[in-house]
Amino acid sequence: MVENMDALISLCKRRGFVFPGSEIYGGLANAWDYGPLGVELENNIKQLWWKRFVQGRDDVVGVDSALIMNPKVWEASGHIATFNDPLVEDKKTHERFRLDHLLEEHGVAVSGMTFEQMSSKVQELGLKSPAGNELTEPKQFNMMFRTHLGPVEDRDNVVYLRPETAQGQFVDFKIIQEQMRLRLPFGIAQIGKAFRNEITPGNFIFRTREFEQMEIEYFVHPNDWQKWFDFWLDLQKQWCKDVGLPESATKFVEIAESDRAHYSKRSVDTEFVFPFGQKELYGLAYRTDHDLSSHAKLSGKDMSYRDPITNEVFVPHCIEPTWGVNRTVLAVLCSAYEEVDARSGDDGAVHEKEVVLRLPKSLAPIKVAVLPLSKKEPLATKAREIATSLKKNWMCQYDETGSIGKRYRRQDEVGTPYCLTVDFDSLEDQKVTVRDRDTMGQERIGIADLTPYFAGLLGY
Repeated sequence: MVENMDALISLCKRRGFVFPGSEIYGGLANAWDYGPLGVELENNIKQLWWKRFVQGRDDVVGVDSALIMNPKVWEASGHIATFNDPLVEDKKTHERFRLDHLLEEHGVAVSGMTFEQMSSKVQELGLKSPAGNELTEPKQFNMMFRTHLGPVEDRDNVVYLRPETAQGQFVDFKIIQEQMRLRLPFGIAQIGKAFRNEITPGNFIFRTREFEQMEIEYFVHPNDWQKWFDFWLDLQKQWCKDVGLPESATKFVEIAESDRAHYSKRSVDTEFVFPFGQKELYGLAYRTDHDLSSHAKLSGKDMSYRDPITNEVFVPHCIEPTWGVNRTVLAVLCSAYEEVDARSGDDGAVHEKEVVLRLPKSLAPIKVAVLPLSKKEPLATKAREIATSLKKNWMCQYDETGSIGKRYRRQDEVGTPYCLTVDFDSLEDQKVTVRDRDTMGQERIGIADLTPYFAGLLGY
């Protein structure tokens, strides 16, 4: 586990995982770009999730809904009325802060407090800004990004960038159920971007204004919600293990009624112990029939379901497991990061520290690095041929620059599970040396056997 966020942020920038967006113009507050290795890690997480929860199941189908939806969607969902954070502003610097975060920093337990109670607490404590200046009166700040549809900017053309992906599944519930002839229980899955105009984003990629979600709306009979809630909680726990999150750093927290979202009757958050504290990683909510019933009421469209066996007609209830893509990337990197002693010189003494990213093989951006012992021909040509062949099935990197030791260390630092060395004997015996990142063990493998060999280790 990483102990210092600065060390992880440095690695991410240095090795092409994540770096500040628009950096040549000074960046933009908490906007991040995913580099060549970061996008591979991100895609591997999404592909693993999709294979497991959509492709691998008979009761879940996928959808990709629009980022900009009819504003009545957000009226029905309650986001226009309730999607607010408490805001205060430094009167001198005009820097804005979330009131609940400031109170927590002053030792106030805000769990369950109403906006009015938090506002009163400001007066009671004489709360100042971090710069020591007076604060404005607290107010509610709606976190949805507003824009206008079409060339005219007036009230009639106001629309919003979606603050969550879920409503796409809800408004499409009826057509998907009928098209795919789905019977309860069934789920609709989506991976997509959402946007929240956070007052105080921060902690690297943990809290950003633009983020990506992996989400399932799982529709059930009202009497069966508890069974399916527990079922999806178990699957979330298993997912955490499979992406390499240590059990000691993964907590499952029952959310009190006063702290639950307006639509939730029960919520359990998966929280992770980051270097900056224990924070929410995933969520699981029992949304009852709140969303389908709200959309039915406002739109006038029927959102009920008829059981083909019993002919019972009812509005399904919803269990919602949700995973944050960006937070998964961060938690995986934090978990995989390890500093090890590097030994050099005849005395075998420790002269420096090296970083090894012990990423799960399924998530590693580069699966195999092909390293010729020399740039000289015909060795380099043979190594390139091997890399080209392996790239048909796995993400590979060809690297001929620097000593073989330095190249091993570069690959360890980005989490590559296997390094394949092509040496001068390879031209004679048609074999290469495969090095395992975690065991440091080396094995001589025939070039003709490499594809089935790595298929056994990595799958296709």
